[in-house]
Amino acid sequence: QVQLVESGGGLVQAGGSLRLSCAASGRTFSEYNVGWFRQAPGKERDFVAVISRSGSTTDYADSVKGRFTISRDNAKNTVYLQMTGLKPEDTAVYYCAAGNVGWTRPTRFDYWGQGTQVTVSS
Repeated sequence: QVQLVESGGGLVQAGGSLRLSCAASGRTFSEYNVGWFRQAPGKERDFVAVISRSGSTTDYADSVKGRFTISRDNAKNTVYLQMTGLKPEDTAVYYCAAGNVGWTRPTRFDYWGQGTQVTVSS
């Protein structure tokens, strides 16, 4: 079992920045790929970014490429999502997820956090 807790969300103006954190406890965190997903009201949960177990490989949704950066510190059991150039359309609840085989599809992840709200005002 892995427990995930997101933090760092909040209200920011368009063009601003936030850094989200996903802290893990339980089984060895470095065994899992970790992804960030987001869900806006009335919409499906969408892929945002993912990082491999070692941190050597990452992938991003086209909508956030060049603006968001995912990273991890396995010694601290934490994954980060640095978000810059935020836009109102980035407003959503952001979730982190861990899994052995998950990459961009949320159904392939086994463990989920409770989410953190990000609101970007225009």
